[in-house]
Amino acid sequence: MKTLTLAAIAALLPVAALAHDGMHINDAYVRSTNPQVGAVFLQLENHRQVPCTLQSVTTEAAERAELHTHLEEDGVMKMGPIDGGIPVEPGQTHDLARGGDHIMLLGLTDPLTDGDSLTLTFDFGDCGTEEAEAVVDNQRSPEDAAAASEADPHAGH
Repeated sequence: MKTLTLAAIAALLPVAALAHDGMHINDAYVRSTNPQVGAVFLQLENHRQVPCTLQSVTTEAAERAELHTHLEEDGVMKMGPIDGGIPVEPGQTHDLARGGDHIMLLGLTDPLTDGDSLTLTFDFGDCGTEEAEAVVDNQRSPEDAAAASEADPHAGH
């Protein structure tokens, strides 16, 4: 009986390991101060053994979602699309945060209200796709986001 129990536990170990493998989307939230656009912030975490690049994001909540960043041009900060996606090395994280890389939601199908939740699909190319829920939180400050990510880096999966 002891051998059977150990064999059953050993058989389940690869399944437990797979549950933590892949790309993780942590602490996703949305801000929307305009009925037509919103911005998504989160943390990408790569648990794979290879680099993964976020190539695109889709959601039914908007006509399109674009990967954006802030760039300084002639002393002026400007927002623009990211060419080539957002790479995340194995064992590393990448924050999509206010004032930096983020996801723009353009052409919202409905205005977003605090507490609403929307589903996002993340395309990581050869690393596959992942889905995550993002909650609308227009009151959240950048400090709140950083504290939430540090308190529970695995929130959202």
